[in-house]
Amino acid sequence: MRLADVSRLAAELDGVSESRREGLLNWRYRGRLVARQLDDSHIVIRASFEFRDLLLQSFPETFSVPKRYAKHMMVVADLVNGNADAVEDAVIGAWELQSGSNTGSAEDLSSGRPCG
Repeated sequence: MRLADVSRLAAELDGVSESRREGLLNWRYRGRLVARQLDDSHIVIRASFEFRDLLLQSFPETFSVPKRYAKHMMVVADLVNGNADAVEDAVIGAWELQSGSNTGSAEDLSSGRPCG
């Protein structure tokens, strides 16, 4: 997965806008963070603590939580080496969290069904 893929996905989510801050991309729903770029291969994604724990357990090669995010509802995704479907589901889950929508994407992940 690339940043361009995240941008395309975010553009499909109702109410999500893309902008740049200090040269890095971020995606917000009505001003509320959905995800933002950390560097060329990592994004941080908004996630409930429960969903974050599920992501970490299910996809340890894709998701991590550096100490600076431990107390925050955030998870870091590795776009280059991670599972693209899991990253997509996490971004959709962040949009669902911020917008109050529920498309079932996060439920698919937690049920063990394939992502995507």
